[in-house]
Amino acid sequence: MLQLADRTQRPHKPRLHVGLAQSESEIRAAKKLRYRVFAEELGARLNCREPGIDHDLYDPYCEHLVVRDEAAGRIVGTYRILSPQSAKRVGGYYSENEFDLTRLQLLREGMVEIGRSCIDPDYRTGATIALLWAGLARYMAEGSYRHLIGCASIGMADGGHAAANLYRGLGAHLAPIEYRVFPRHPLPVERLFDGQPAELPPLIKGYLRAGAWIGGEPAWDPDFNTADLLILLPMARIDQRYARHFLEKKAA
Repeated sequence: MLQLADRTQRPHKPRLHVGLAQSESEIRAAKKLRYRVFAEELGARLNCREPGIDHDLYDPYCEHLVVRDEAAGRIVGTYRILSPQSAKRVGGYYSENEFDLTRLQLLREGMVEIGRSCIDPDYRTGATIALLWAGLARYMAEGSYRHLIGCASIGMADGGHAAANLYRGLGAHLAPIEYRVFPRHPLPVERLFDGQPAELPPLIKGYLRAGAWIGGEPAWDPDFNTADLLILLPMARIDQRYARHFLEKKAA
């Protein structure tokens, strides 16, 4: 999940740099950021072993992409990345808690999962988002991975009507039927759909512009109180000019 807000004033001009976390202290800082955003800001129910730290059984198997403000010495954005090799070690992908991924079985050897994405409220700008995307693009290219998956969330403060309305408008972006996934706890789209206009979250909009498919109907995540869509992005669908733009970007 990634929540966006307007740019806020900061006392210094940030020097942002993206890369994989290189130390346990950086990973810990990313987990603290996740807790602040998901639990304190968004009200998610997180089962934390240590106060103020968002950690689950997948974290030890993941690599952690972070955006650093070099001038302030802060981690201000993060994605966690689960490679196909690590998914085998941990027993599967996080997304499998929400979706039946049986039809993606033949893609697993080259399929990377991303998740727990968030940005510090003071840094929710296009520059921070672009750096996270650049880091992901380099990771996929360097590992010769072919598919990217992850859960993209839609808030349910309105009871789920917006999520249902948005899903009904995404038919043109649905994955081919042979790649469809099935929610374990489906959002009751037909009951919640009321035809009202709803704004697509910027993260999902960015995935779709890059060439991603929506894997199928949304799942309800009770811990985060969100409707989650499975995003499937075949790297072969990304426009080469788009890919080069992100591969060349390392700092802002």
